[in-house]
Amino acid sequence: MTVLAVAEHRRGRLRDVSLELLSAGRELTAGTDRAVHAAVVGGRAERFADRLARVGVDVVHTTAAGEAFNHDVATQALTQLVEAVDADLVLAPHTVTGLDYAPALASRLDWPLVTDVIGLSGDDGLAVTRECLASKLVETLAVDGERAVLTLRPGAWSAAEGSGDADVRPFTPDIDDSAVRSTVTGFEAVGPGDVDLTDADVVVAVGRGIGSESNLDLIFDLADAMGATVAASSPPVKKGWLSADRQVGQSGAVVSPEVYVAVGVSGAVQHVAGMADSDTVIAVNSDPTAPIFDVADYGVVADLFDVVPELVDAFRPPER
Repeated sequence: MTVLAVAEHRRGRLRDVSLELLSAGRELTAGTDRAVHAAVVGGRAERFADRLARVGVDVVHTTAAGEAFNHDVATQALTQLVEAVDADLVLAPHTVTGLDYAPALASRLDWPLVTDVIGLSGDDGLAVTRECLASKLVETLAVDGERAVLTLRPGAWSAAEGSGDADVRPFTPDIDDSAVRSTVTGFEAVGPGDVDLTDADVVVAVGRGIGSESNLDLIFDLADAMGATVAASSPPVKKGWLSADRQVGQSGAVVSPEVYVAVGVSGAVQHVAGMADSDTVIAVNSDPTAPIFDVADYGVVADLFDVVPELVDAFRPPER
């Protein structure tokens, strides 16, 4: 088996999930003669080669096909690369970009597609693990044959470490310009872009229960006392109270901090999908039937305006 992990970069920066894909590939091939290849497509791909040449990676393919991501170009390039290296398994990030090309790639190759994977096994045929029903159940699926395209959830694997001696090989695909039906005219980040929730060890998330924008000061006080980053479910973002880069969920960031404090968050499926892998979840909500309690390790059924000030006092260092 040859595993091809497709790295992701944005605006000149290699995204952390790229190294997580390499960890998954190494885990799947450990103790075998199977190879792990990494691919980076678009832009000045060669500048990422050294970071992708981690221990256990055999080959890094650099494909300078276009400066910015383009669905049609990436799909053509990856299809040709898969065939050139005779890959059996393609690992892509479960991100907006990965979900753009992965289904098209699977369709071109006529391979199965499995998305949002959190676990892999190749001991007795290929098997993948996913969460379902708002992370209440974990399912293991046997993939028919060993050839498949998988999208892996960011944060499900640790980033690969250790510099290796991978062979770096430029790959030049034969792009059919007549089949390129879209043109990238620019890139615009949503919101101020000054918050990276995926790097936060502690997150305090606020939901509809905060009531109004003026009450957010209380949440920022708590985050300051805990050394946390403020996040949100969809309603506060849609109302314009917080910027889009603070949203957690299917249409926002996927996070896996050590501690996730959900304050006034109901726990809709879309939100839970973005934070279910947190090590410890603490929920504060006045509604005892709120779905957030189904995924919480600790829950407080009370008015957040009674609880949060007490938490601020508890975490804030005493004045000297």
